[in-house]
Amino acid sequence: MPQKTPKLVRQAPLPKISFGDTPIVAIIGRPNVGKSTFFNRVLGRRSAIVDDMPGVTRDRIMAECSYQGRRFHLVDTGGLDLTSSEAMESLIRIQSQAAIAEANILVVIMDGRAGLNPLDQEIAELLRDVNKPTFYAINKIDTPKADPLMADFYQLGKDQLFPMSAEHGTGVDELLEAFLPLLPHELEEEKPEYPRVAVVGRPNVGKSTLVNLVFGEERVVVSDVPGTTRDPVDTHIEFQGHPLVLTDTAGIRRRGRIDPGIEGYSLGRTLKALGRSDIAILILDGEEGATEQDTKIAGLILKQGRGCILLVNKWDLQKHDPEALAKYSKELHRRFPFFAFVPKIFGSALNTSVLDKLFPLIESVMEAFSYRVPTGKLNQFLQKAIEDNPLPSKRRTPLKSVFMTQVAIKPPTFALFVGRAVEVPTFYIRYLENRLRDMFGFEGTPIRILVRQKK
Repeated sequence: MPQKTPKLVRQAPLPKISFGDTPIVAIIGRPNVGKSTFFNRVLGRRSAIVDDMPGVTRDRIMAECSYQGRRFHLVDTGGLDLTSSEAMESLIRIQSQAAIAEANILVVIMDGRAGLNPLDQEIAELLRDVNKPTFYAINKIDTPKADPLMADFYQLGKDQLFPMSAEHGTGVDELLEAFLPLLPHELEEEKPEYPRVAVVGRPNVGKSTLVNLVFGEERVVVSDVPGTTRDPVDTHIEFQGHPLVLTDTAGIRRRGRIDPGIEGYSLGRTLKALGRSDIAILILDGEEGATEQDTKIAGLILKQGRGCILLVNKWDLQKHDPEALAKYSKELHRRFPFFAFVPKIFGSALNTSVLDKLFPLIESVMEAFSYRVPTGKLNQFLQKAIEDNPLPSKRRTPLKSVFMTQVAIKPPTFALFVGRAVEVPTFYIRYLENRLRDMFGFEGTPIRILVRQKK
């Protein structure tokens, strides 16, 4: 297995999001009209966080959906407020406008119980010059008695309105049926599995900044306010001809500082996103230094058996200190003794040069994470390892008929079969793990060795 990092040749421009022929359907509307509820209803699971407090969704949340055999990407956006001058609302507005620009189909959702709002009218006016199929859905119309509430919305001058209840599902099929003819027929082909990479770390260390650097655009909301990202944001990208799914996650704070409700949901989603990923990019603050919370996040990555890359961000702020690299490396060795196999990058999420190091490492770690050692080579390795350092035994007779086989990948998992499994001490398992790394590499990936009783 190659152990050297492949040389990266820069492509210009920076990688952009590509979905091929799959249409993008964007959900637009002012805050708290039920956009995320509709998103979850179509998706068939709770993917976006739903709460009565306006402004819960901030980034563009994207998921692949299928309806009657036709695929499309559904995008949930933050509440669009064209009049607000608040900094966070302005960032959310930029995200919503970007979603409008890249979408093929627009679904505008309004609140039937609240009636026609001036913000609804402004959004409709904004979309008047957008030359894309646009469907207007009046949400929270869940009983026949609510039908009179529709009258207000005919002031918009639209030929067709779609009454529905996203919470209960009534009327949702009628809306999907309306834009079904605009969706291409799905070809019967095997869906490829792309590597999944999660960007994780404490709040405000630069996770969303790195994601935006990869896309070459303000893909997710970036703010100095900790906790800006709430939903994990999955996006398919392609770099140097290698597709992958990149996930921006909410910052993981100390348990005692996590507020109940929305932040608790965000933490649960982050841990779930980490669990379904192949590789985690753990971002550390190069100015502040590694903290105990960083160590705990690293422990979560190791516990879940994910590949890992450590990225020390904001390193440009340390250029005035010639001893900074040595001091920080020593600190990393002290804080992360269990991460000796994890590659480390020092750079800035504001500088594209960090991508020249990051993407080859992602490819290298993914190769190691998925590598399967041939059984013949594995047992040749085991025999040599035992010759150099025999298996200890509490009895006088040595342990015989020891063999090893690889039983899984992602992460690489090995079964060590011995006559008396209880006698294999932990330090010898660590010895075998280190020898496996010396022989086969396994850069950036944990290794699991399971001791089994030989029958």
